[in-house]
Amino acid sequence: MSNNIAQAAEKFEQWQPNDKQENFLKINTLECHTGGEPLRIITSGFPDLKGNSILAKVEECKENYDDLRRALMFEPRGHADMYGAIITGAEREDSHFGAIFIHNEGYSTMCGHAVIALTKTAVESGVVARTGDITKVVIDVPCGQIHALAYSEDDVVKQVSFKCVPSFVYAKEQEIEVDGIGTVEFDIAYGGAFYAYVQASTLGLSLVPAQHDKLIDYGRKIKQAIIDSTVPELTITHPTTTGLSFLYGVIFIDDSPNKDVHSRNVCIFADGELDRSPTGSGVSGRIALHYAKGQVALNEAITIESILASPFSVSAVDTLDFCGFDAVIPQVTGDAYICGKGEWLINSADPLKYGFLLR
Repeated sequence: MSNNIAQAAEKFEQWQPNDKQENFLKINTLECHTGGEPLRIITSGFPDLKGNSILAKVEECKENYDDLRRALMFEPRGHADMYGAIITGAEREDSHFGAIFIHNEGYSTMCGHAVIALTKTAVESGVVARTGDITKVVIDVPCGQIHALAYSEDDVVKQVSFKCVPSFVYAKEQEIEVDGIGTVEFDIAYGGAFYAYVQASTLGLSLVPAQHDKLIDYGRKIKQAIIDSTVPELTITHPTTTGLSFLYGVIFIDDSPNKDVHSRNVCIFADGELDRSPTGSGVSGRIALHYAKGQVALNEAITIESILASPFSVSAVDTLDFCGFDAVIPQVTGDAYICGKGEWLINSADPLKYGFLLR
């Protein structure tokens, strides 16, 4: 019986698409996670994207290949909280490659957890030649150029740090009435994307997995209320780039139950996605907020953890004037793991080929 099972399993494994009878598009991926947050890196099969900038390539993807984004992020190949990266050519001469970030709603302007996973895999795969124990990786993303460092031990990247784009406080000490919640107090800061930062305890929220449904519900409602607001201070306008001018998510903040951890972050972004990591762009905005309020000093690192207690270390390593905003350069450090490889088949005859979401 065991031999029959082994033979049957081997035959299942040898299945190949019948290209004579059906039309399949094959897309290959490398599956990773950073602090529990997935990253599906598309390695082959996705059409080449045209454009002289990463933002232009995003527009090309939106206009012509958004169905493939949905196919890779949505069920049955993904899920409501799936996240991915499309590798592109570099925008700048001194960058190694570019990346477009995708999720259930569309496209991100910045993603720290993705940068950490991309840096690790770029060095371990040889995309970027290793230079001893520390290797520099430079990635073009929609919000700008990201400089990362991969720290290796015995040819394995154990940790990654990156410097984010100039990050700043956009609006402090705001409040808004939200149906079903009441008065919500918040700040807005930018760390490659714009977030509203809310103290969870003021709303009776706990940042634990058991409350994930409530956190998603509150995050969606608060985000939409801010977007719908007519208050001028809440109209999101990036000082240089129109394509970055939108509220990406809501980040709930609370104390951590763990010693030596500054606080806990839960980010609700896109269409109700809950970030399993502490959110790299989110902690970048937070360190700008803490620095502006005099709560941390320059080069003072704090540890911020996620709903799973996975940590990022973040500090403000430099200050600058960014188009009239008092900005900082955040440095974020974390680790990532590779958890699989995928070959995804999109059958032109499949009525659900571009996926669906039930949540």
